[in-house]
Amino acid sequence: MKVSLSWLKAYVPLVDDVAQLAQKLTMVGLEVDTIEDRFEYLDTVQVARVEVVAPHPNADKLTCCKLSTGDIQADVICGAPNVAAGQLVPLALPGTILPDGREIRAATIRGVASGGMICSRAELELGSDHSGIWVLPDDLPLGAPLAAALDLSDHVLDIDLTPNRPDCLSMVGVAREIAAFSDQPLTLPDTGAEGDGEAIQDKTTVTIEDPDLCPRYAARLIENVTVGPSPEWLQERLRSVGQRPINNIVDITNFVMLEMGQPLHAFDFDHLAGQRIVVRRARPGEVFVSLDNKERRLDGEMLMICDGDKPVAIGGVMGGLNSEVENTTRNILLESACFNPVSIRKTAKALGLHTEASHRFERGVDPDGTLAALDRAARLIAELGRGQLVAGTIDAHPGAQPVSPIALSIAATNRLLGTDLDGSDISRLLAAIGIETETGAPGEDRITATPPSFRVDLTQPEDIMEEVARTWGYDRIPTRMPHIAAGSARQNPLRQTKLYLRQLMTGQGFTETVNYSFIRADAADALQLAADDTRRRGVKILNPISEDQGVMRTSLVPGLLETLGRNLARQVKSLKCFEIGKVFTDCGPDMQPQEEEMLAGLWTGDRTETAWHGKPVPCDFYDIKGTVESLTQALRIGPVEYQAPSADAAPYLRAGAAAAVMADGQTIGFLGALAPAVTTRFNLKQQVFVFELAVARLHAVIPAGITARPIPKFPSVARDITLIIPHVLAAEAVCQHIRNSGEALVENVRIFDVFEGSPIPSGKKSLSVRVTYRSSEATLEDEAVNTIHQRISAQLLEVFQAQLPT
Repeated sequence: MKVSLSWLKAYVPLVDDVAQLAQKLTMVGLEVDTIEDRFEYLDTVQVARVEVVAPHPNADKLTCCKLSTGDIQADVICGAPNVAAGQLVPLALPGTILPDGREIRAATIRGVASGGMICSRAELELGSDHSGIWVLPDDLPLGAPLAAALDLSDHVLDIDLTPNRPDCLSMVGVAREIAAFSDQPLTLPDTGAEGDGEAIQDKTTVTIEDPDLCPRYAARLIENVTVGPSPEWLQERLRSVGQRPINNIVDITNFVMLEMGQPLHAFDFDHLAGQRIVVRRARPGEVFVSLDNKERRLDGEMLMICDGDKPVAIGGVMGGLNSEVENTTRNILLESACFNPVSIRKTAKALGLHTEASHRFERGVDPDGTLAALDRAARLIAELGRGQLVAGTIDAHPGAQPVSPIALSIAATNRLLGTDLDGSDISRLLAAIGIETETGAPGEDRITATPPSFRVDLTQPEDIMEEVARTWGYDRIPTRMPHIAAGSARQNPLRQTKLYLRQLMTGQGFTETVNYSFIRADAADALQLAADDTRRRGVKILNPISEDQGVMRTSLVPGLLETLGRNLARQVKSLKCFEIGKVFTDCGPDMQPQEEEMLAGLWTGDRTETAWHGKPVPCDFYDIKGTVESLTQALRIGPVEYQAPSADAAPYLRAGAAAAVMADGQTIGFLGALAPAVTTRFNLKQQVFVFELAVARLHAVIPAGITARPIPKFPSVARDITLIIPHVLAAEAVCQHIRNSGEALVENVRIFDVFEGSPIPSGKKSLSVRVTYRSSEATLEDEAVNTIHQRISAQLLEVFQAQLPT
């Protein structure tokens, strides 16, 4: 919200300088982002005297002028008809940036050098006269910057308002805040507007068919107006806050909106079919051409302002081309309304239209300020447009809502704010910003506060407490240390696990990513999830940021794949990244979604960074499996099993290159190579390996304590066994059987070779396992080890129908 101090002074005396004013506004919650002097561009425009005027040798309508500022002599080519020697004129020197964005530069015009520009009032936006150069008064100091010579200074504050303060989207709203903290009187605009002749009810009607979306619609009629340029004072007001003057009618509606915060719209009354207004929802598929000359396709949730036959405006957003005020307009129907904020926000977003009107309506306007702004604008149109204001006002108000008083506890207010205010102090502070109060009986800990209608954001006691804090002064609230016992708080164990997981993943060379919790609606299809998979129950977003963020994620994998896609598009072919975040499962209407913390990782491209001493080696299934193994080993989780997942458990992984991660009898996640169909759906053109683990389930199997044992004193003995087993038999099943054989001397079991192909029979594979034996009491004898090893080998041959190689 841009606020011009010259305009602001019309409503409240300004007793502080601009820096102090900005500081105080910020301290009451109206944060001032920037302070600008709107005439700063005039610093390089100087008062100069025209010394010589001579015809241009190569152009009939141009003249060659010699000017002097006292210190600078300038030759300027001028095309104005009124330039003459001896005049004082504004000279824009090279480097000057004019209000329209043009930069003045030294140039050659028709073969003659020109070192500046003699300006008109319109070019400097200090008037509307563009018929010739601006001839300045003779008593101005030669060579002075024009702003200083004319005593032009007007600071503009750019206030960054929070969405809950729509009352300050107006000059009067900001002035009201200044009046409160500076203890100065507030002068409100004159809104009296009496009409003459036949009543407006005899000329037009207003019908509201949907009061939920439009609780109030008021209108006035002004006849026989003349559309033309606005007077200079009105243009200056609009220019001071960056608005471009258009004509007197449009300028008045913009002026009153900026002044009082109530958007208005002017219709050409003669273009309204049936000379009436109907407020209704759009018909699905209805087409409307807005003021920006764009065709808009509407839906049934959008509110339209219509005449007897057709829509003439998108309610609260933008008017229509078919009822636009033109130079030939003679009769004007002026609208002032109050619309449902949620409806306006949805409509503006759906149509991609953000206007000054929608910006205010979607935050909430003063329902009781509708008539005051309407009368203010109608009076100005009648005066500046030289028209006749028709008697009376149409005020359709089917959705009137009384303002509910709010009970406020004095003790609770002081406890929350850390203040020591009594009831009279609180009443005085609230009265300064228009909040009426009633105190209870002496000693009663209660105040009843009634917010003014323009404070649509005040609905609960905490809102009133915030107003007390603002008006009392945030900087006056004392800082106190909390009264808590000394000692350290116990850390959340799950949070500690997540921090440790981050350390472990970065330690393995992975980069952490943070993706949006929203993914595209077809992500479940892209992952090939079954129709009854719970991961298809994504929470739909009512107002998604984009089509690619339509549902809340049920898996971290799509986000990582999108991250990979962006990297591949930038020629990053090798990537190791991970994410820790929540996934969300829809639990039905009126139920909060189920949230679960997950850890997911992705590895693609080369195993290690390419170097001169070796060739690049692509990563594979065992790299991603090794990553998960390193995590579980560092967390001391064991034993961990890797089993082939069921077909529906991880359909996004390639069959034969996927594993379910099992610990303590439960599945804690999945890992493997991405299925080719999934890489195609995500437009990825290289092999990708991923894993996804449930953090809470991972945390649950971390041992509570660590058991230590002495370093072995006696050497180990290793024995190998090679078996021919069925191809479909998991090698881990063999290893697990050896571990569970009950042989106390078995210390470790590991696979060191798997082979398929000739001379191994079809459907079979060769599996070689190394078993390590050790005793904590004595050195093992070969005979004892051989006996145990033979016993284990016999069990394997029998249990798995295995054979020894021949």
